[in-house]
Parts: sequence; structure tokens; C-alpha cells
Amino acid sequence: MRISMRVPAGVFVGLLALSFGGLGCSRDESPPPAATRGEIKKSELGKHVWLETEGTRRRVRVDAWVCLRRGAYGLECLLCRSKTKEHESILATAADAQVIHTALVAAGADPGSPARFDPQFRPPTGSRIKITLEYEEQGKLGTVPAGRWIRDVATKKELDTDWVFAGSLLWPNPDGPDKPKQYAAQGDGAYVCVINVPTAMLDLTVHTPSAPETRAFEPFTEHIPAVDTRVTVIFEPVSEKKGTPSIEKE
Repeated sequence: MRISMRVPAGVFVGLLALSFGGLGCSRDESPPPAATRGEIKKSELGKHVWLETEGTRRRVRVDAWVCLRRGAYGLECLLCRSKTKEHESILATAADAQVIHTALVAAGADPGSPARFDPQFRPPTGSRIKITLEYEEQGKLGTVPAGRWIRDVATKKELDTDWVFAGSLLWPNPDGPDKPKQYAAQGDGAYVCVINVPTAMLDLTVHTPSAPETRAFEPFTEHIPAVDTRVTVIFEPVSEKKGTPSIEKE
């Protein structure tokens, strides 16, 4: 399901500027055969959210912080909105979900549809997104795959799969049908999930249970820095088209 939403004015202006700013190919064009790397440029699309370009590559950078290293509930999210799911999410952010959604589209990702249970499980769809985490530890800045901070409860191994851009849902506005619909992930904080929920902005395609006692993943405590450590969450669409540069091969 493709979501159409109202974009905050500041984000809309920023996207207009990017559209005419020579950022390389659009989402519907094939990239030029030249090198994909170049000068790194960053454009702020909203508070705590940036679109970063490097030649034909585009990434979304979101400010966050560590809010959980171990917990009794297992994991629901890698990343949630602040003041929502910090008891079951490794990272939290004050960034607006709609701005992140808009930034991912600007980076070349296509939203799909969230997981469904009607009555059989139907996995979420959407562009595949690679997530890396950038943070400073002992005075050194480094990055790790997001899956390194997540452990499979049964196998005790790191998560080794990417997320998909499910795109969440639009809910009716409680103030009336004439009001803009509300982006569900913003309301409940389900930004980057490790259990299948219909409100997820990003989700895993594997079937993962939601009951706390049966959750498939937990924090990989030994790999996670101290609570309140500042982290930049980097989202990069993974190209599935033949002949398109793939971040997995670089």
C-alpha cells in the first residue's frame, strides 16, 4: 500500500531544493555509468533528519540515542519515537516519522505495505533498507551494522537481515474526517521494528511473534554502548535493479 501524506512545509521546501539541486538520477531513471562516489552533501529535511548524497548514492541520517541495553520484554523495535517504546527498543529519536518517511522516498526507496494477518501471515513489502549505526566510543567514531546490536533469542546469533520500507498506515484524524489523516508510526512510535506490527515504518519480512514471552529477538547487550550514547542511524536503500550500484558489493 502506497501512502500519500501531507509533508511539513519545511520538508516540502527542502525537497523542492533537492529536486533542482543536481543530486544525480531520479528514482525512475537508471544511474549513469560513471563512478557512484563523489563529494558528500547533506541537506536537513527536518529536525534530526538529513538526506546525504555522495554521487548517485543517497542515505538518510537520523539522530538517536541508546535507551535500552537489556530488558525483560524482549525487543519490539530497534528504533522508536521518544516517550513511546523505550522499554522494548534499543534506540529512541525525537525525529518525526513523516519526515523520515519523506526522506526515505527522496533517497530512492519505495514504501510497500505493512505485515497483515488476514488470517494467514502476509509479510511486509517495500524497498529493502540497509541500516548502520554510527557512534563515538573511546574517542573514536565508527559504524556497525544495526543487526550487531540485536540477538536471536534461540540461536544467540546477531540479526543478519535487512529491513523493508513497509510505510506504516494512515489513521483517521479524531478531530474529524476533514482533517489530515495521521501517520500511525508517529502515533505509537513503531519506527524500525523487529516484530511484525501493522503500524511499522520499517519491518522484517520474517514472521516474528509479538507476545513478550515469545519474542524472537533481544538486545545484544555486550555489543551495545552505554545508555544515552548518541547514535546516528543511517538508512540506505538497497538497489535490486540489474546494473545499479549495490551497497552490498562496495
